[in-house]
Amino acid sequence: MTNTASRKPNQGEDWPRKVAFGRVSVTVYRRLTPSGNPAFMVANYSGEKRRFDSYSTETDAFEAANKLARQLSQRDVVSASMTREQSIEYANAVQSLQPLGITLSAAVAALVEAVKLTGDLASVAAAVRFYKAKHKAITPKSVAEIVAELLALKESRGASARYLEDLKFRLEKFAAAFQCSIGSVTTAAVQAWLDGQKLSTQSYNNNRRVAHLLCAFAVSRSYAHDNPVAGVDKVKISNGDCEVFTPGEAAKLLASAPEDFLPCLALGLFAGIRSAELERLNWQDIDLKARHIVVGKSAAKTASRRIVPVADNLALWLAPYAARQGNVWPHGRICFHKRQQATAKAAGVPWKRNAMRHSFASYSIALCNDAGRVAGELGNSAAVVHKHYRELVKPADAERWFAVKPATTANIVTMPAAVAA
Repeated sequence: MTNTASRKPNQGEDWPRKVAFGRVSVTVYRRLTPSGNPAFMVANYSGEKRRFDSYSTETDAFEAANKLARQLSQRDVVSASMTREQSIEYANAVQSLQPLGITLSAAVAALVEAVKLTGDLASVAAAVRFYKAKHKAITPKSVAEIVAELLALKESRGASARYLEDLKFRLEKFAAAFQCSIGSVTTAAVQAWLDGQKLSTQSYNNNRRVAHLLCAFAVSRSYAHDNPVAGVDKVKISNGDCEVFTPGEAAKLLASAPEDFLPCLALGLFAGIRSAELERLNWQDIDLKARHIVVGKSAAKTASRRIVPVADNLALWLAPYAARQGNVWPHGRICFHKRQQATAKAAGVPWKRNAMRHSFASYSIALCNDAGRVAGELGNSAAVVHKHYRELVKPADAERWFAVKPATTANIVTMPAAVAA
């Protein structure tokens, strides 16, 4: 027998009235609006809360009540036909949602919509994780503040002085370029900053590496949602020929060098001392009488001590500075590079990346043909020296290189002795 919705008999035209379907009944109410016109409402439920749906005519109200009664009756039948396992599952679902204040019907509706948008249930979970990562609470901090925090952390964990010096130099360059919140730094901005510096490939990658370290640290401390440097690719380092200065270019550079920078230039050109090592080298490490330079562990890039002989022409360039004490270059890395570029500009000689060290290595091996000896002076392996520097220049050019000397001693200003650092 098929059930049909019907109005429950009422005496007269009393309100409210009921529409029944099976064991379910829906109530229809009538009221007068402020203008005196009748309006009708059907009692319904949204989750566990009762609500009233309004209709302008009695016919519309009863049609809605009939439809609702059928729906509720159908749910009642489904509920009565549920197995024990289904009933337990339903009860557990309701119980899980209760602390969240979400009804089962609302949760199902939201999940269905999410699956429609993402394609499947697994994608919904992935989308939620992505959303959570992108919308986690962060503590806004400036780039400069995070630089200071990272440096303090590295120092507290025992990082070497040499590593901290290089890290501080590169991080402060980044902070100077990005005077804003770390969360405002974009991939495009980092890329533009790196490209705008016209760096060598190695310097480009070094600066990118340090910027990546800083931004990854910021993400780990919840100062930013993501790492903008992750989208900036490394530049592949070419294994092309090393660039060297000619003897004529070396002479022009030395003639144009400021008084305080000339010793650094001579040590780089004729002893192969790295720029970073020159910044840490002390005058007490240079023994002009014994004719050697001690590059100690604290100064050497490889953290191993080495002895570098002082060539005849280098001794002449350094002689006026024999009484000096303290650091050979006490003005810091930024000033070092500024002097380097200014000297090259004044000399009319394009500055070539690592060319001081490459020149010394190339002319030395051409002169003595002993890769092991030159490797010891450079702090490299013989294989590296043989691979990169052999046969780049001719022996005759090497003789001219180590013959580059001051024109006269009168051209060299004797620097006053400095107080030991």
